[in-house]
Amino acid sequence: MTPDYLAMLLVAIEEARLGLAEGGIPIGAALFDGNGRLIGRGHNRRVQEGDPSVHGETDAFRKAGRQRSYRDKIMVTTLAPCWYCSGLVRQFNIGTVVVGESVNFGGGLAWLRENGINVVDLQSAECNAMLGEYIRANPDVWNEDIGWE
Repeated sequence: MTPDYLAMLLVAIEEARLGLAEGGIPIGAALFDGNGRLIGRGHNRRVQEGDPSVHGETDAFRKAGRQRSYRDKIMVTTLAPCWYCSGLVRQFNIGTVVVGESVNFGGGLAWLRENGINVVDLQSAECNAMLGEYIRANPDVWNEDIGWE
């Protein structure tokens, strides 16, 4: 049985909206087990906390707590993971990454695929528009977040 990736993405979108409402970058993520049960959710809080390591994926990962194995886990994120978050996925051998979009930022998707991670790009117009609008309104914050300053 294939998990309902679109329903999972809605959790990440909710997190992205929370981040935007807090004055941050609208990137959300959620970690699910192999049966589709939510185990952790979070959003990018780099701006809010002044902490460059609080990306959506790392926030969701931390909130999921320690797991015996990550191979059957599904990381769902509104945006293709950056190299930092791609490294987290690879380090802990998370089996599947579902992304809302990869237009605004392609991240490490090719590298994850090359390393045996199942990558699903849902090409969500909502995710694309939400972050695209943020980038247009806040180019300096965005460039600083991805290290293109």
